[in-house]
Amino acid sequence: MTNQTLSARRSAAVPRGVGSATEAYAARAENAEIWDAEGKRYVDFAGGIAVLNTGHRHPKVMAAVAKQCAEFTHSAFQVMPYESYVELAERLNALAPVEGDAKTIFFTTGAEATENAVKIARAATGRPGVIAFAGGFHGRTLLASAMTGKVNPYKRGLGPFPAGIYHLPLPSATNGVTIDDTRRAMDFLFAADVEPEQIAAFIVEPVQGEGGFHTPDPALFTLLDELRKEHGILIIADEVQTGFARTGKMFGIEHQSVKPDMITVAKSLAGGFPLSGVIGRTAVMDAVNPGGLGGTYGGSPLGCVAALAVLDVIAEEKLCERANVIGAKIRAAVTGFATHNNSVPISGLRGPGAMIAFDIVDAEGKHDGVEAKRVCARALDKGLVLLSCGTSGQAIRILVPLTVPDAVLDEGLAILGAALIREGGAA
Repeated sequence: MTNQTLSARRSAAVPRGVGSATEAYAARAENAEIWDAEGKRYVDFAGGIAVLNTGHRHPKVMAAVAKQCAEFTHSAFQVMPYESYVELAERLNALAPVEGDAKTIFFTTGAEATENAVKIARAATGRPGVIAFAGGFHGRTLLASAMTGKVNPYKRGLGPFPAGIYHLPLPSATNGVTIDDTRRAMDFLFAADVEPEQIAAFIVEPVQGEGGFHTPDPALFTLLDELRKEHGILIIADEVQTGFARTGKMFGIEHQSVKPDMITVAKSLAGGFPLSGVIGRTAVMDAVNPGGLGGTYGGSPLGCVAALAVLDVIAEEKLCERANVIGAKIRAAVTGFATHNNSVPISGLRGPGAMIAFDIVDAEGKHDGVEAKRVCARALDKGLVLLSCGTSGQAIRILVPLTVPDAVLDEGLAILGAALIREGGAA
């Protein structure tokens, strides 16, 4: 079977609304390497969009899932619960940077996690409103799309969206927005559209994912904490992409001094198996009556045992520390690429730990999403899976598994450097 044949079958069978970054079809994978349907090998710098912090098919994860498959694969936690769900909640409650006792509930997707966090916040506060941030990504379901701060492609032609969702500019050194800009926008919002007493929660990514890997100014979290104390507005940290050692800490919010009321998790939580969750302060999490939360597949036994193995791997292989080592190597390589005369222009190298991005710009320093797309295409042709992101599609993001061997990381960085060479330029 060829990639071209599969692409033709896909066009006939799958709606165009789901896009794919490449036309290579996965056939098998191991750690930070993946092979397509034609047997071509790639170094994986995408990690399934930050899902594979522990790599493809980590032996401990696979063994845990195989053992669970031999016992049972589903009962529905709401029908007949099981220990792995409870054990995973206990472990995450102990790890989560929230104030006081915590509780955790599990779902299947990141969008389910963010939407249920809003349900819980509304129940806990008796308020309808939610404030999110421009450039943020919180999922593609209807409420999650409303919270997502990017129209194209996530909202175009898909409205109307649920009411009560508001957006503010995210202050960050790399997106040109200051904390004063955000304060002014917040003042306008509270003066013109909604009183703070109607806001249940702020939802914010500790590092924006799809928005371009922008890290908020720490002053934002200080401001949110002030408003929490003054008006009782809860803070939701959306850790779907930043969680589980990617940023050099277990949770990205740990880089800040403020503790959130709730944390949404998914992606790398279960090492490639569908699992998401909301972790939060007990008083907040217990606000919803029995039956108000849940889902048929939520907290599946396969996902729960996979996640328990993932937590073991992160601790045993010291992946938080490893993320910082990988990130330092990526930063050094990209800094070197930027000095090459025949490289496309690069700016804005950023991101904590191994959550690294940089912008492709034109000769005038303006974002160049078209050239970023070409870079990703050249990388794929040379054997590297690479993704772009950002408001203009200009950012090259690197989400390599944290278990990547040094030799494979070096190989991937060499391919990246070659892909950054201008078309027609000498390597």
